[in-house]
Amino acid sequence: MKFAVCSLFTSPPPFHFNALKNQHKLLPLHLLHRQPTQFRKICSHAQKHPLHTKEDMVAGSYFPPWFSVAPMMECTDNHYRTVARLMSKHAWLWTEMIAAETIVYQEHNLDRFLAYSPDQHPIVLQIGGNNLDNLAKATRLANAYGYDEINLNCGCPSPKVAGHGCFGASLMLNPKFVGEAMSVIAANCDVPVSVKCRIGVDDHDSYEELCDFIYTVASQSPTRHFIIHSRKAMLNGISPADNRKIPPLKYEYFFGLLRDFPDLRFTINGGITHIDEVNTALRKGAHGVMIGRACYSNPWSVLGHVDSAVYGVPGTGLSRRQILERYQVYADNVLGKSGPNKPTLRTLVKPLLSFFFAEPGNGLWKRKADAAMQKCTTMKALLEETLDALPDRVLDALPSETLPPGEDIFAGVQDLLPPQYNSLEEIILCA
Repeated sequence: MKFAVCSLFTSPPPFHFNALKNQHKLLPLHLLHRQPTQFRKICSHAQKHPLHTKEDMVAGSYFPPWFSVAPMMECTDNHYRTVARLMSKHAWLWTEMIAAETIVYQEHNLDRFLAYSPDQHPIVLQIGGNNLDNLAKATRLANAYGYDEINLNCGCPSPKVAGHGCFGASLMLNPKFVGEAMSVIAANCDVPVSVKCRIGVDDHDSYEELCDFIYTVASQSPTRHFIIHSRKAMLNGISPADNRKIPPLKYEYFFGLLRDFPDLRFTINGGITHIDEVNTALRKGAHGVMIGRACYSNPWSVLGHVDSAVYGVPGTGLSRRQILERYQVYADNVLGKSGPNKPTLRTLVKPLLSFFFAEPGNGLWKRKADAAMQKCTTMKALLEETLDALPDRVLDALPSETLPPGEDIFAGVQDLLPPQYNSLEEIILCA
């Protein structure tokens, strides 16, 4: 079965039913687009790079990226991804952003940065950088590791990245360079490529400027997938955490892109915390939804429902106790393998700290775990010493069949859509 290039059906709830009940009959994305208000072709590049050529090459056993876990620095490492995959078989996992220079300079130590378990598929590698030679070499080196997609970070607002580093969100100010970079990345790998960006940067935050960025990148490279964080980035010194809260969400920009670029695929990111909000976005036309912090701070309530509620297939069928048993085997196997006390037991426990969010015994378990890390030398010993803080009903329960309620965060968005985008280059469209 091939699910690598499928389109969403935007009709009736439950979202996944019609899309999955006839899995073998799903059509390619470009045959199933909504009827746009205005038909637009991104074709100045398409003659050399037909749409979806590389998308067709993605491994055939994966569902489309209807749900993705956002890349988060110091969070979505191998250890977290191992736990996440035990909760969802089909969510698309992302690495932390890895600088192209790190890959190039660590050419003889690549496993430390790029190796992962085959169980983590489907998985996306996110890289960052602003040097074409380094991006080319980094992609070529990473290609051997078999990631399912390679993404360029054009959205990180961190002063270290977008400020002194001059990449991340600052790249949105130079769309022609991003187009070149994406062409270089695509030329050095065998998988689809994508861009993750914000809706704007500082005062460059109009819908027209966002569309100019999308149009330029898509027309100058094979990029057909954009992950849109629906806030602008503020590079005036506020922290990355504040950049996730202070700039207002403008979902109308995202839905405007769906209308104005029907030949492209867009995944929405930012402010979405509940599975029912995921399905609402998909029903309204989003090709995919990405969640970050909620997947880390409350993974059981989010990832535990992805397979059944988003993809319409059975989940992993594992309780928290069973997940911990499997993770313990993994953790004790990798403990100290990267050098003396690397990774540490504390590093391996970190992905579990929100595993029992809002459950009885959660606070006591975390306090006992913190104390146990001072003396325990294995994950097995730590779990044996601490799990008595949690009731059996918490440890042995499967994800609830009742989804946590979410708000209708997209209510009225169609009434807020910006004016339709018209590129100055539109007269040069293909015949």
